Amino acid sequence: QVQLVESGGGLVQAGGSLRLSCAASGRTFGSYVMGWVRQAPGKEREFVAQISRRAIHTDYVDSVKGRFTISRDNANTIYLQMNGLKPEDTAVYYCGATARQWSDSRGEYEYWGQGTQVTVSS
Repeated sequence: QVQLVESGGGLVQAGGSLRLSCAASGRTFGSYVMGWVRQAPGKEREFVAQISRRAIHTDYVDSVKGRFTISRDNANTIYLQMNGLKPEDTAVYYCGATARQWSDSRGEYEYWGQGTQVTVSS
C-alpha cells in the first residue's frame, strides 16, 4: 500500500509558477512509477506527467512540455514544477502511483492522493 499526500496548489496569475509536491508513505517508494493527472471542471481527467522508478524516464502531455518539470527525490517525494502557467492549466491536480510497467502506466495508477487545486487567473 502507498499513501499519497499532495501540497503546493494555489492561485497564481497567468505566467506565474507553482511547485506541487506529493509525499508518499511506505518503504517501497522506489518500486512505483509516479505521476500527475489533472481534472478541470466539466472535463475528463487528463494525464499531465510521470516519472519512472529511478527517474531515468519522464513523460509529459504535449500541452505542458517545456513548461512543467517532474522530478523525484530519495525522500519519498515527487514534484511538479509548473512555469508559464496558463488559465487552461486550472484544475485539481492528483498525484498517482502504479506498479505497472512504464509502457502500460501513462496515467493508469492504483494509488491516488486527495488532489490539490491549482487556479490560474488571466
